[in-house]
Amino acid sequence: MAGLTAANKLYTTAGCKDSLDLCVVEGGNRIGGRINTSEFGGDRIEMGATWIHGIAGSPVYKIAQDINSLQSEQPWECMDGLLETEAITVAEDGYVLDSSFVEPISNLFNELMNISQRKLVNQNEIPKLSNVMSIGSFLRKGLDAYWDSDVDGVEGLDKQRKRSLEQGIFAMFESIQRTYTSANDLEMLDFNAEKEYCMFPGEEITIAKGYLSVIESLASVLPPGLIQVGRKVTKIEWQPDESLEIENGNNRPPVKLHFADGSIMYADHVIVTVSLGVLKQGIREDSGMFNPPLSSFKTEAITRLGFGVVNKVFLKLTPIPDGIKFPYLQMVFHNESEQNPKIPWWMRRTANLCPIYGNSNVLISWFVGKEALEVETLGDEEIIDGFSKTISSLLINSHSDDAESMFKVEKVLKSQWGNDPLFLGSYSYVAVDSSGDDLDALAEPLPKMTSIHSNISPPPLQILFAGEATHRTHYSTTHGAYFSGIREANRLLQHYHCIDK
Repeated sequence: MAGLTAANKLYTTAGCKDSLDLCVVEGGNRIGGRINTSEFGGDRIEMGATWIHGIAGSPVYKIAQDINSLQSEQPWECMDGLLETEAITVAEDGYVLDSSFVEPISNLFNELMNISQRKLVNQNEIPKLSNVMSIGSFLRKGLDAYWDSDVDGVEGLDKQRKRSLEQGIFAMFESIQRTYTSANDLEMLDFNAEKEYCMFPGEEITIAKGYLSVIESLASVLPPGLIQVGRKVTKIEWQPDESLEIENGNNRPPVKLHFADGSIMYADHVIVTVSLGVLKQGIREDSGMFNPPLSSFKTEAITRLGFGVVNKVFLKLTPIPDGIKFPYLQMVFHNESEQNPKIPWWMRRTANLCPIYGNSNVLISWFVGKEALEVETLGDEEIIDGFSKTISSLLINSHSDDAESMFKVEKVLKSQWGNDPLFLGSYSYVAVDSSGDDLDALAEPLPKMTSIHSNISPPPLQILFAGEATHRTHYSTTHGAYFSGIREANRLLQHYHCIDK
């Protein structure tokens, strides 16, 4: 998204189309990066980016609207089950939790997240707010305060059982929050940085014709050959001082790109849009991705910021009897002493299992952190077995027939972002001991501007950085990546004095 947006902006800006020699190099064999629309079971699905997060003000929504991608005759991953009143919340022993039991914990969690995201927090809103470092610790303090003030019992439940279920429900909402952030644990999320994160107003929707349609629209204006796929960059050489490389008596542009096939390319500027995960690997001493290494202010920011793994697992069910459909299932798992041994550990921080649309035979579940990485290592049969036993355990009371045989999984498809060398994860977050300043530092071009009093300085804007992890208030999103691509394109257009009026 970031790279193609930048290329689109540079190529279509009046006055620069003919004067700038552009090239987009992509390490993989497709465009789109962490956007990857696919098909499964006859339905259109998203292996990566899925949501337009708020339609009011979103550039992604505007593009999708302009190219008529918001409607489709082919079924797609519209996730309308999220809005259904038929959603059920079930504990792992099959105990169906009434909405009147779930809602107080849901309301508590949502209010705590609202407080954490406010620009100014009233210290009296939640007890013991001082010394909170992470979102995770803040949420748990809020739950403890709720328990301290809660004196109401529930008919048929003793206090210990009630608290155990409430803890499981709260953990379910924490797991949902993990998918939003990519953090393996909410203890890793910086509390203060949460207030800077911005959301667009309006509903959150998916793209009927697929997220890839937006990418293809951005790329469609670029002439054939400008985008080169299968061109993995292995090293970027740059000139942080005034000494330019001279070959055969000719000055060369300051940036030299080395590719996996042994070829090289020279450039005046390069906009690097690889993931933060690839940058984290690229700054290791044994990497050599940048020569000379990036400036310390840049490497320190890359090190401090968080980058997590989120994977999706799609399950295709065998045909379900008429009149029956798989529910939108919210899963509540018990603490260690009460756990059902049949349910594998990698399922236990997964919050939802539901059809990708109301009557689809394709189900989806989201995995984060160490569970997401574990799923990448499992074979299809192991995944099918784990899900089948989980479905059987949860739906044992809500379906008269054997749930495992009624909802039989015949096929699996999973994303594998964590171990893909072109990504090494999914999206960024501001970790404890990091801040929005690190996102800004990551966005700064190299070399840094020298003193205006210096007579000799290296060529400016050799390495520019774009991508979701370089946007202070919209990191982790496709629109954040879009904004960053526009930002870096404008930086170059201003450099060449041909910015749009």
